[in-house]
Amino acid sequence: MKHATLKTIPVFKLYGEGAAWRTPDLLHCESIPERSSVHDWEIHRHRHADLAQLLYVQRGVAVLEIEGEQTRVDRPSIQVVPPMCVHGFHFSPDVDGFVITIAAPLMNWLQKQSDTGRLVLQHPGCYTADADQPYLDMLCTTLNREYSNLEPSRDLLLRSLVSALVVWVSRRERERHVIGERRDRSQAYLTAFSKLIEKHYREHLPISQYAALLGVTPVYLNTLCQRLAHQSALALVHQRLLLEAKRNLVYTTLNVNQIAHLLGFTEAAYFTRFFKRLTGTTPNTFRSGK
Repeated sequence: MKHATLKTIPVFKLYGEGAAWRTPDLLHCESIPERSSVHDWEIHRHRHADLAQLLYVQRGVAVLEIEGEQTRVDRPSIQVVPPMCVHGFHFSPDVDGFVITIAAPLMNWLQKQSDTGRLVLQHPGCYTADADQPYLDMLCTTLNREYSNLEPSRDLLLRSLVSALVVWVSRRERERHVIGERRDRSQAYLTAFSKLIEKHYREHLPISQYAALLGVTPVYLNTLCQRLAHQSALALVHQRLLLEAKRNLVYTTLNVNQIAHLLGFTEAAYFTRFFKRLTGTTPNTFRSGK
């Protein structure tokens, strides 16, 4: 009965191997040097139809080619290689780390256990270990040791360890997604603010009014301007006013009083002080080119 059961297990093959895995497990674990050293530290482009991989680079340098795009990894990171993804690796001889290969049935099981709804093993991604390196070192080292030994409850522990790795990757992917959404939202606000400036810059509206038109607080508006444009919200409004002032001084024959009135300044003297504060020179001197 046992022999018949083993015969029904799919045959999963790794790069450079013509035979099936030595064990009937739905995952495989080995160190990076174990395979790459015999291939002169280079794994040529290939793909797996029914395997996903987690490549953990602990130290050394790896150049990862995923679907034609190269990424240089020179700090501890985990690279996700999905099924059917064309990939290849080039490692420095001092590289260390692990390759965890996950067969489709186990990958599907892991996905069903997840409550995120994200198919993290179905999309390529590279995630730096950062402060979590000791944790990842422990997980991968333990997984590699357990994979090599036939101890009681081995399969349960292997699944637990690979589950912990997949959860780590999923959380990092979610963080990246949330940060991306936040960045997109902030950029959208900045774009909307720029359009409002273009419409109202002659009106000298307070930043609080711009913020109200955007539906955000003045503090939030100023913070995102500092972060994305490296200037305060007020500075962006002033820069637009200054640009228009320069255009009128260069391309029109309007005098300073007329330009000041055109740009919404109540007094020419106020306009002159504004212009000199931002440029270091007066409007008339700027116009003369001195």
